[in-house]
Amino acid sequence: MSSSAVHPHHPPLPADPDAPPTFQDWHVFDPSSNGWKTLRHEAPEHGTSESAPEHPPLTLVTWNVDAFAKFPDERMAAIISTLHNLTPTPNILFFQEVSRATLKHLLDDPWVREHWYACEGNLHSWGGHVFSTITLLSKSAFSADKCHDKISIGPVWRVKYPSKFDRDALCCDVFLPSSDTRVRLINVHLDSLPLQPSRRPRQLTIISDGLRHAGRGLVAGDFNPVLPEDDSLVAGNGLIDVWDDLHPDESGFTWGLDGRELFPPGRLDKVAVLGLKGKKSKSCTRARSKFRGEDSYSRLWTRHCLGATTRV
Repeated sequence: MSSSAVHPHHPPLPADPDAPPTFQDWHVFDPSSNGWKTLRHEAPEHGTSESAPEHPPLTLVTWNVDAFAKFPDERMAAIISTLHNLTPTPNILFFQEVSRATLKHLLDDPWVREHWYACEGNLHSWGGHVFSTITLLSKSAFSADKCHDKISIGPVWRVKYPSKFDRDALCCDVFLPSSDTRVRLINVHLDSLPLQPSRRPRQLTIISDGLRHAGRGLVAGDFNPVLPEDDSLVAGNGLIDVWDDLHPDESGFTWGLDGRELFPPGRLDKVAVLGLKGKKSKSCTRARSKFRGEDSYSRLWTRHCLGATTRV
């Protein structure tokens, strides 16, 4: 469908009665008040085209930061340090399993405050949840206003799809410079465990439908593919798994490499695209942060997902 008549702050969305959207604000750190404030932005009018126009590279890192591990501050500091030193520097960050303590650490971090826009400025979206997702956009690549050399920030919202764990999809639209073409970015933590009936097929169907309404975009995060049927969900919904497309003969494991988990090693983190072309994908190097455990030093800072980087 053509979305040229759709107002930027009312993005084209599927009419799914079991997946209502809840809109929220972007936030930016304000040094004068020493706090995060609502970001005022005006997304441009836009059009669509059959092929994706040239645009600044979108460099994404997705990372499940493990809400239940010990030493959340030390572990998050190690993750931020790793991200800060990546080449190229990412301009989109997707985090899953962000606990209250982890969110506070993120929002208090000087690098995050100086260089990033955040979809959260407080714990409002957490409600009664133990953890949630958060998306950050780099100020070096994104702008709150229409800019000829930066990507414009559009609306951000959460989609409450069917979930046994009360999870949602964190969505936002951004607009490429010169063409004002809409690109949808969706941060997910699909339902966990091999429970039947699985909610993951319905969740990914809702997500892919949302991408098609935007015309192009990506979904990334923790897909939790722990059942045989999960292996076909990405392709079955008309999406391209960037890792499989670029590394068809490599496993790309992002979880369970220490051999101490309930499930065997696997690529739980994925990036899937529609109308975009992945140019590079890799697993993030393990960040190492030495901190004291109860009776010994631990150097394995996370037992969960290691992360994945994709340039599209």
